[in-house]
Amino acid sequence: MVQQLPQTGLPVHEELLDILKAHVEHEKEPKPRKEVEPFRRKIVWFNALGFLALHIAAVYGLYLGLTRGRLLTFLWVLFLLVAAGQGVTMGAHRLYSHKAFKAKPMLRLALVLLQTMAGQNCLYIWVRDHRQHHKYSDTDADPHNAIRGFFFSHIGWLMSRKHPEVIAKGKNIDMSDLEADPFVMFQKKYYKTLYVILALMFPLLVPYWLWGEDIFVSFMCTFVTRTVISLNFTWLVNSAAHKYGNKPYTSDIVPVESELVSICAMGEGWHNYHHTFPWDYKAAELGQKYNLTTSLLDLFASWGWAYDLRAATPAMVQHRVLRRGDGSHPLAATTPDTPEPPAARDVHRRPGL
Repeated sequence: MVQQLPQTGLPVHEELLDILKAHVEHEKEPKPRKEVEPFRRKIVWFNALGFLALHIAAVYGLYLGLTRGRLLTFLWVLFLLVAAGQGVTMGAHRLYSHKAFKAKPMLRLALVLLQTMAGQNCLYIWVRDHRQHHKYSDTDADPHNAIRGFFFSHIGWLMSRKHPEVIAKGKNIDMSDLEADPFVMFQKKYYKTLYVILALMFPLLVPYWLWGEDIFVSFMCTFVTRTVISLNFTWLVNSAAHKYGNKPYTSDIVPVESELVSICAMGEGWHNYHHTFPWDYKAAELGQKYNLTTSLLDLFASWGWAYDLRAATPAMVQHRVLRRGDGSHPLAATTPDTPEPPAARDVHRRPGL
């Protein structure tokens, strides 16, 4: 359905109106303050010691894999990292958090199952935290506020009590779309059982049954070490991609462009672009550069599994680079500024074939 702007008569898709409405409401809402008075962090020692033990065990698991594990087990772990990672990057992030595209039911179901395999909490909580991160990015209401330091934004936020602003503002995050999704709510209700089956038992038993891997080696490699690697690759987006890099699209925000993080997180490290155009399905201007998630999405779109892919137009990108970027983008040195592109072109619709 297409609506008309009352004054200009330009066609605007409903999704664009949703974006503009959310932006206006966000601007009207009182902003959480940047942290002025230091917040006294309360460490959750159970979590802190648990993460410490998990990382030590992961190093041992890596040692076992290199010295006793079979080559097929190593390849299986790599496959699991990529497959479960797509449940996070394509599913939890681009589909459910930002609604950057639409997916047929079977693809949605597959992404929910793969996200469960990744072991990064249920999808409902993952999306709630991520939407809050974007709405209140790098303020006290951001669950992993990068202003509080690299360690905090990487893993420390999971080892300490939430800031009062995080708790207060988290209640205002609209989750009605996920609450209407039967796959998401089924996973939320039975997450612990699904986690044991998909994140622990299935990855563990395949090497044991199919090629006779030692059961303990399989457990350490396919569950412990894989989980720690997966978590840290995701956490790098919250930490390194908010600290080390340039800001070609918006210079006055914290997120940066990080090639290393993009390699580790399959395309999620082009973070300055992503925070500038969070609804772009590519999460990057150049969708194919270290961006396996975008390549797979393009493939699924050609098969009709994904459709209505949203992307910023070249005119929008150029306008933002010239007006708000830090000058590091090639366009900044070669292109004169242009008038702001019409709002009707803010959302580029790419239908599935």
